Amino acid sequence: MNETLKRALSGAVYVGVMWFGASYSEFTFNLLFGIILLLCLFEMWKLRKGKTKLLAFVYVTIPLLLIQLFGMTDSDFPENPFNPTLILTMFILTWTFDTFAYLFGITFGKHKIIPSISPKKSWEGFAGGFVFTLIAAFITHQIFDQLDLRTLMIISIILPFTATIGDFIESYYKREAGVKDSGNFIPGHGGILDRMDAFLITIPAIYIIINLL
Repeated sequence: MNETLKRALSGAVYVGVMWFGASYSEFTFNLLFGIILLLCLFEMWKLRKGKTKLLAFVYVTIPLLLIQLFGMTDSDFPENPFNPTLILTMFILTWTFDTFAYLFGITFGKHKIIPSISPKKSWEGFAGGFVFTLIAAFITHQIFDQLDLRTLMIISIILPFTATIGDFIESYYKREAGVKDSGNFIPGHGGILDRMDAFLITIPAIYIIINLL
């Protein structure tokens, strides 16, 4: 199969599974991120084989346990139904940033951010992803009105930085392991950890923002 087509199809399946699992019910939400946590820990264990693992495991575990709090029914308001809006918004903004950072990077990327860790990440890609993340935030606000625009804009400004940091951290672990991908779970995309790296710093950041605001 053509590599681009394979990447597109597997990417569509990944997005579909993530969207359905996160939004269908509280049970599927918890199940989805529980499975993702186990798969990420397994892939990180392989990356750190023969090396210290504690810090790497903490890096993966904390955000993927913390995200379970986003899906819990509030004990103070048990009558409120399960609401996945925050997570779906995070998906939209993160995927928007990743997509446009990639497109702008391969088209205009000349000035690399940290080439010794991730040689493909450029400032031009970051800027393109940043702008389209802001645009996506405005559009998302029209679809999901549960989040006020001020909070959403703060998240959309911070998210490109947290997503990029998460990518660099995982790239560092992969470079130490001497591999291109964390696994081959998603054809054309690598492992689950490769798809979740942008979320691992973003999740705690959003949790802090939501609770502070």
